[in-house]
Amino acid sequence: MSRRAGAGFTLIEVLVGVAIVAVTLGAGIKAAGALTTNNAQRLADVTAAQWCADNQLTGLKLTKQFPSTGDGDFACEQLGRSYRGRLAVRPTPNPNFRRVDAQIFNEAGEPVLSLSTILGRY
Repeated sequence: MSRRAGAGFTLIEVLVGVAIVAVTLGAGIKAAGALTTNNAQRLADVTAAQWCADNQLTGLKLTKQFPSTGDGDFACEQLGRSYRGRLAVRPTPNPNFRRVDAQIFNEAGEPVLSLSTILGRY
């Protein structure tokens, strides 16, 4: 009975393969952890910005006044962070409605969220 030479992997080859897989998995887990942290912070920023925009748009609805067209700035603080916002009121093809866009910016002036609604004449 003859034995085939080179029919399998040597112990060294298997250990090198396991080491390569271990290093790759370690790098992947580290990258996934960093993404998770960044995504959690981004989610908190977007949620707080959503609350700011919702508060402004709800305030307009509660006044029950037809908004005039134009832009206006506002400030908001949520979750211990300060946000700047801009309300833009634009006419629509139907004169009984106005489009209101609330755009929220972070402390660095970068846009975080934009939210729009339509307000009607009361």
